[in-house]
Amino acid sequence: MSKGFLSFVLHAHLPFVRHPESDNLLEELWLFEAISETYLPLLGVFRRLEDEGVPFRLAVSISPTLAAMLEDELLQERYVGHLDRLLELAEKEISRTAGDGRFQPLALMYRDMFSSAREDFTKVYGGRILKGFDFFMKKGRLEVITTAATHAYLPLYQMYPEVIRTQIQIASRSHCRLFGKAPRGFFLPEMGYYPDLEAPLKEAGINYFFAASHGLDFAPGCPRGGVYAPVLCPNGLAVFGRDEESADALWSDTGGYPGDISYRDFYRDIGFDLPMDYIAPYIRSSRNATGFKYYAITGETDQKLPYDVEAAQRKIDEHADNFIYNRLNQVRRLGESMDRPPLVTAPFDAELFGHWWFEGPAWLETLFRKLALTDELELISPSDYLALYPENPTVQPVFSSWGNNGYSEVWLDGSNDWIYRHIHKAAERMEELARRYPDEKGLKERSLNQAAREILLSQASDWPFIMHAGTTVPYAVRRIKEHLSNFSRIYEALSSGVVSTEWLLKLEQKNTIFPELDYRIFRG
Repeated sequence: MSKGFLSFVLHAHLPFVRHPESDNLLEELWLFEAISETYLPLLGVFRRLEDEGVPFRLAVSISPTLAAMLEDELLQERYVGHLDRLLELAEKEISRTAGDGRFQPLALMYRDMFSSAREDFTKVYGGRILKGFDFFMKKGRLEVITTAATHAYLPLYQMYPEVIRTQIQIASRSHCRLFGKAPRGFFLPEMGYYPDLEAPLKEAGINYFFAASHGLDFAPGCPRGGVYAPVLCPNGLAVFGRDEESADALWSDTGGYPGDISYRDFYRDIGFDLPMDYIAPYIRSSRNATGFKYYAITGETDQKLPYDVEAAQRKIDEHADNFIYNRLNQVRRLGESMDRPPLVTAPFDAELFGHWWFEGPAWLETLFRKLALTDELELISPSDYLALYPENPTVQPVFSSWGNNGYSEVWLDGSNDWIYRHIHKAAERMEELARRYPDEKGLKERSLNQAAREILLSQASDWPFIMHAGTTVPYAVRRIKEHLSNFSRIYEALSSGVVSTEWLLKLEQKNTIFPELDYRIFRG
């Protein structure tokens, strides 16, 4: 019998970025890099394990905004063009590094990697990689769950219950449309929780969600099991607490596996290193990463050693063994004081595996293969665990998130607090429109539906996060202002009774997300 259970939860999310008016925006690469470096490699891991009969089970949260982009034909076509440019660059790199035993093998590796990505994307999945996740869901290997419609950081909207309800309900409906069944689980954006958030989740048919460890540890009456078994909210919704020990193994900036000096360096890229006249055809309007990274982490930027694939593979094996060793010690220790085998819940951003940590998918595959050889630690999904142990103590979690310092400072500080008075006012106006126009048809209904889309897109947690981090701040500010401006224009047009059909059509063709959206949802 297993001494304990391990539940991996990969949260796949990107903000909705779609610009039919331009194919040269840097932000469009967020999706393309994630497809090549995370989603396709993960599906490759699942395929190999399935083909070889290696058991695995985990949960994957796919955000509605990411799903919408993955299903978009324009972005699918642009992604193939992106791969074709990288394959052209790979051939140039193979020629440039000819005779160099340090770098040419890496250039060949990237050509093979991008060639495989193109083959998988176009031939295996026909451009629709959600089919891959759906396949493994139906095979019983994945439990696919959802998150808020546009990944809004929900605690900052708790005074607007219709916003919360709409974010949750639309996410559930979008998931049903794409996967043919309602989601059982819900990954709270940034694990942002406030007491009573479980009410709209239960209304939407959700069975469980995840919380930061201190959301349960500080809760009155938290049981001895802490985060190593789920608890039930007063309304019966299950909560799984995040395990800090397993999180630190991958996330810690001092001792986490991805920071090992043998692994590939994320930041050193030929897009910044090589002359502009050589690299210009393969980058956007300014210098950016190409994906061709030839150095290991090793040391300072100018002291790095060439990436050694074999050395990295040895570290992958070592770190998989270390992770299992530590989790086994953990569950053995915890099991002495619990009435059931402890559960280690390990949620991570999916993009950590492959994009940020190049070796991440290979590490995950190695880990799953090694776990299949032990009977002491069993991979399990949250729903599987609840089926085994449906009786759990009732606890009211407290306000929490997995952001820096555990609360809301990432999404509400001096860099981004200005956005909320405008988004909140727009939310009030959207509820007003939904009440004022209870049953519109034709052009007015289209206008109201688009107004609802613009409101939802303005609420994405990504924009205040970017402002806080200080990365692509102008783009984040532009997106907030554009969506609010679009909403205000529709609001004023409806108030005056004159809607520009041509302008509305262009907006509908640009921000195409949630085709099933009905503005009446804001009426409550």
